[in-house]
Amino acid sequence: MKDMQILPMARHRGQLKKPTWIIVLVSLVCLFLICAYIYPPHNSAACYVFSSNGCNGFSHWQPPAPAREFTDDEVASRVVIRDILNTPPFQPTTPKIAFMFLTPGALPFEKLWDMFFHGHEGRFSVYVHASKDKPVHFSRYFINREIRSDMVVWGKISMVDAERRLLANALRDPDNQHFVLLSDSCVPLHHFDFVFNYLMYTNISFIDCFEDPGPHGSGRYSEHMLPEVEKSDFRKGAQWFTMKRQHAIVVMADNLYYSKFRDYCKPGMDGRNCYSDEHYLPTFFHMLDPSGIANWSVTHVDWSEGKWHPKSYKAKDVSYQLLKNITSIDVSVHVTSDERKDIQIRPCLWNGMRRPCYLFARKFMPETLDNLMHLFSNYTSL
Repeated sequence: MKDMQILPMARHRGQLKKPTWIIVLVSLVCLFLICAYIYPPHNSAACYVFSSNGCNGFSHWQPPAPAREFTDDEVASRVVIRDILNTPPFQPTTPKIAFMFLTPGALPFEKLWDMFFHGHEGRFSVYVHASKDKPVHFSRYFINREIRSDMVVWGKISMVDAERRLLANALRDPDNQHFVLLSDSCVPLHHFDFVFNYLMYTNISFIDCFEDPGPHGSGRYSEHMLPEVEKSDFRKGAQWFTMKRQHAIVVMADNLYYSKFRDYCKPGMDGRNCYSDEHYLPTFFHMLDPSGIANWSVTHVDWSEGKWHPKSYKAKDVSYQLLKNITSIDVSVHVTSDERKDIQIRPCLWNGMRRPCYLFARKFMPETLDNLMHLFSNYTSL
């Protein structure tokens, strides 16, 4: 017994406590990050807690929004438009420009246009849409050039209908390769060859188009245009366009988008005044062929007075210096209608080169005719 070694009895160690506080802390952090992912912060200070790039950096965590599935009508419309744009244009032996005059009646500058057209027969066509009174013509280039016309009401779809009516008639001549919409107060700023080369030797249409987030831009949008026309695509621009033949055909082929503006872009729509002639074509081409348009109009107008209508030029205003100033402009300017009044300035690029923006100008009063004819040979050589 004495040789027996008495071993100490084994001691039972108490069960170790789990680091509960660490588990709770990790869980809270994970929960916090999950909530931040699902409900991303919009406060700038909170954004920088997660990323040095602020909220913009955080947006990269989110999956891209799924593309909207087109309706059957949209698929059909886009297929037709795509094929028209991808079809090589017909190249006539003697291509022409179609000059389309949208007027309520008389054309006070017909004699000036006669000087502009003289000597260039076979290189242009003239079409006149007189919505009220049939004009009495003084120039052989305008005689018997009226098309069937209908009443036009400012600000309503009838204005777009008149434009489409002019395009349809001008498209009947396969030699017409470019189409110019002009009003009764428009005058040429350059000689014919300059205008012809400017329009015919580029592959874009000069359609005015810009994004205006203000009440006179996106503020006119109606959700009735959904799903085909989304607010983010809604654009604004002057109605006075020039367009290549492919684009003219596309406009005539369209019914889907035209019907949206016919039905939901009009004065008094949803308590707002929407004018389809300012929004239909800019929105349409922004959606379907944005790289095919210049985003400015080659017809100059002066909005500097800040009124509902642009400045009208009277006889005392017309001088060589005025016309020189207009023809020297080489940037397009758009001003938004919101409180910020952002000024958007872009250079006028013609085939990648900076060129004068304007080929025509409006609104000239009839009393300016004599001064313009006297100055014509001088200012058109600028």
